[in-house]
Amino acid sequence: MKTIHKVIQYAYLFIAVFFIYESVRWWNEDNGKAIMLLVFALMAVGMYFFKKHFRKKMNNNQ
Repeated sequence: MKTIHKVIQYAYLFIAVFFIYESVRWWNEDNGKAIMLLVFALMAVGMYFFKKHFRKKMNNNQ
């Protein structure tokens, strides 16, 4: 169960990189979509750090 949580944690980083790539790709065509993708990338990075902090907290309790 611990490994699946690590995989999900790092999946958020992969998703953030993907959204940043798509944002750069869409920047000249549709700025609104590009900015929305950047917001999603920031949310994914935030989720990565939240999951990392929460997983460490749960491991310390056990």
